[in-house]
Amino acid sequence: MSERWARAFLRAYRYAGAAAYPMVGTYVAWRASKGKEDHNRRRERYGVPSRERPDGPLIWFHAASVGETIAVVPLIESILGYGIHVVLTTGTVTSAQVAEERLGGRIIHQYVPLDLKPAVSRFLDHWHPDLAIIAESEIWPMTILELGARRVPQILVNGRLSDRSFKSWKKRAYIAEALFENMAHVVAQSEVDGERFRALGARPVTVSGNLKVDTSPPPADEAALYAIQRQIGRRPTWAAVSTHDGEEVMAAEVHAMLRSRHRSLLTIIVPRHPDRAEALVAELTAMGLNVARRSTGDRITPDTDILLGDTIGEMGLYLRLTEIAFVGRSMTAQGGQNPLEPAMLDTAVLAGRNVQNFRDTYQRLIDKGGAKIVRDRDMLAGAVNFLLGNEIARHDMMSAGAATVEEMRGALARTLKALEPYIHPLIVQSRLKGAGGR
Repeated sequence: MSERWARAFLRAYRYAGAAAYPMVGTYVAWRASKGKEDHNRRRERYGVPSRERPDGPLIWFHAASVGETIAVVPLIESILGYGIHVVLTTGTVTSAQVAEERLGGRIIHQYVPLDLKPAVSRFLDHWHPDLAIIAESEIWPMTILELGARRVPQILVNGRLSDRSFKSWKKRAYIAEALFENMAHVVAQSEVDGERFRALGARPVTVSGNLKVDTSPPPADEAALYAIQRQIGRRPTWAAVSTHDGEEVMAAEVHAMLRSRHRSLLTIIVPRHPDRAEALVAELTAMGLNVARRSTGDRITPDTDILLGDTIGEMGLYLRLTEIAFVGRSMTAQGGQNPLEPAMLDTAVLAGRNVQNFRDTYQRLIDKGGAKIVRDRDMLAGAVNFLLGNEIARHDMMSAGAATVEEMRGALARTLKALEPYIHPLIVQSRLKGAGGR
């Protein structure tokens, strides 16, 4: 999207209102949805509802993917206690499954409409939200502008702007200001994020901390966990989780480097995208490694080198199988993945240097001794070797990580405080409606 195109669109939309046909976000929205939708519910992506709107006040929550969905669950649960209806939209099948598992029938789930005017308008015409609460790192212009045109208060929670996103928006400051002036409030994860949102024209901005800190550790099926633990026995283990292309082979190379010192070593590799499993198995077996796939129920035998965690929603299980975890998208990819789940589950955290998206969290963990940054494969191998051979140092890292998470809690309370002026009128409305119905 060129700056000229974006400028022309925003000018046309703001002056022509609903008559201005949107182009911003078309391609991005299509790419975001490609391959991730439930085909039986595809119409929801075009704003066609699959449920009736309930009577009474209603809040639209949006959480893009699994991480954002998990982060807003405690916030949604707090609001449901006031008798306010919630429509939760997500963008992927996996996040829809998480919503079902953790919230069930207490909320209405829909797939988020594409950032196209017909889709967004159709969605808003049906649901008529009284408030929109967005937990998303991407900015969707049409959705923001449509909500603003309808005077629906919209609040960004758990807000984060990566280095790359901030740099991009700063080049288009006039567009950013035109969009962010529609926000009633931005609740940012960190002081750095808060300053970035203010620089782009958002007002007011408060800082809450990361909502995901106030979530529960990822669950695990106890029967499955016990069965796998019996198969592993007393073997030493380490894990490479949320890995991206190149990091799985790196983890396998670390395994090959260490198995002469730790002869029964088992390496657990959990790719961020399990649909890469077939290709990964081919790569790892070509290296002479024996691979057991979780998705096919392969048994872990004494000859198994790698347990490939090619399933969705079982991170809690994999992290409970080890005390050392390298968190991916940090060595061969950019930005990093969230280290909070490993830290919550008493795991010593290792990561590459590219952790910009979670800079504040990593800095806190490093300062307290709960995480360590490694620059390359050899340094990773050295760190894993050291932790496997030094129980005291390993347990000190594990304890420091868990303690750091406890110190970071409180984002939920701070977020609820920021939301109070917008939610309180809906609570009153809900109570009046209940009293009138008796």
